[in-house]
Amino acid sequence: MLSKEKINRINELANKSKAEGLTDSEKEEQQALREQYLGNVRKSFKNQLKGMKVMDPEGKDVTPSKLKQMQENEKKH
Repeated sequence: MLSKEKINRINELANKSKAEGLTDSEKEEQQALREQYLGNVRKSFKNQLKGMKVMDPEGKDVTPSKLKQMQENEKKH
């Protein structure tokens, strides 16, 4: 999870970008912070998926094989 300071900085740069524009170094910083943020979102989403089981209306497990494989790999580690 990103720190509160980093999230605040992302928002600060976004607001500055809309109002007056960013310098090249600020654009690079903004891009790096966005990459970190998106990496955390993706990681969180994958963790949620790993705990998921898909059931059909009849109660049968229809979890996709790719997801089952991810879950098995996670159990081994």
